[in-house]
Amino acid sequence: MIVHTVLMTLVTLVDKIPNPPLPPEARRRKRGRPQTYPDRLFLKALVIMIVRHLHKVHELLSVLAQNTAEMNTLRSMLTVSVKGVSRYPTRRTWERRLKALPDTLPAQIGCLGRHVVELIQPWLTHGRAVACDSTVLRALGGVWHKKHREQGLVPHTSIDTEADWTKSGWHGWVYGWKLHIAAVVGAVWISLAAELTPANAVDDDIAVRLLPEMPAEVRFVLGDRHYNTPDLRAECALHNRILVATCYGRYPHTDIGVEVRRIFHRLRSLSIEKFNEHFKGIFDVHGQVPTRGKANTRRFALGAVFVYQLALLDRHERHLPLTLGLKAFLKSA
Repeated sequence: MIVHTVLMTLVTLVDKIPNPPLPPEARRRKRGRPQTYPDRLFLKALVIMIVRHLHKVHELLSVLAQNTAEMNTLRSMLTVSVKGVSRYPTRRTWERRLKALPDTLPAQIGCLGRHVVELIQPWLTHGRAVACDSTVLRALGGVWHKKHREQGLVPHTSIDTEADWTKSGWHGWVYGWKLHIAAVVGAVWISLAAELTPANAVDDDIAVRLLPEMPAEVRFVLGDRHYNTPDLRAECALHNRILVATCYGRYPHTDIGVEVRRIFHRLRSLSIEKFNEHFKGIFDVHGQVPTRGKANTRRFALGAVFVYQLALLDRHERHLPLTLGLKAFLKSA
């Protein structure tokens, strides 16, 4: 008898979630042979990689090759039938499709986030607000100092040359990446949109790309002063949303509306900043990320956001607490 593990449950859940809308260029028939394996097969593989801490393709394939009841079942979930013949991707197919997968994850995260919001209804008792923020993830290995970067010198092979520098108010100068997140302001922290960039990316530029992924009912977008820009304010207005962001200038502020902004800022801090710490604790990224290179790190970070959403969906369907025990739940997988 096969025991249905938490990992198998999450992998099965991938088949039940909605597909993101296809961009116009993807709707056109491409030249060449049609794809044998659907994108969802590689989403399932990504869930396995995140939950089991497998960050390279050969690690994934080595684990799947083990002759255990669980791995035999998971391999069957990653097999497709083509004209009555069972097909399993080759190593080269795994490498190529998993390398391309990160480009599809922001749309998939947005689609699943909207689906989870529709099911959980977090705004029945709260204002329809979303908080935006970026959290710094340290690059794996050494740091690439500015003087060496300008000279084109890489003094150590452990340096991830695709990462970059940023100055954090909490951590000072950090070499690594930024995970940009938009999450529900409410009793349940639901991630709605996400993107990963080198750490020197400008927050408000990335926030513009997150806005279209938010549910249509969102009316308030909360951010710190880095989001207080005319371009982002105009973009929010196009979506019939109000941007509430911290103002520049010396404290204390005395302008009209400062007390209202203070309330919104408190709500933002209680949601997105706590979500960031919660997320880092679940996926063990308070230190360095476990991957090197933008493609691999983007797949890991956005894949972790996707798995977090899947875990919320599974616990909602089983009427389990949504704000307690998530780390233990995923560790048990």
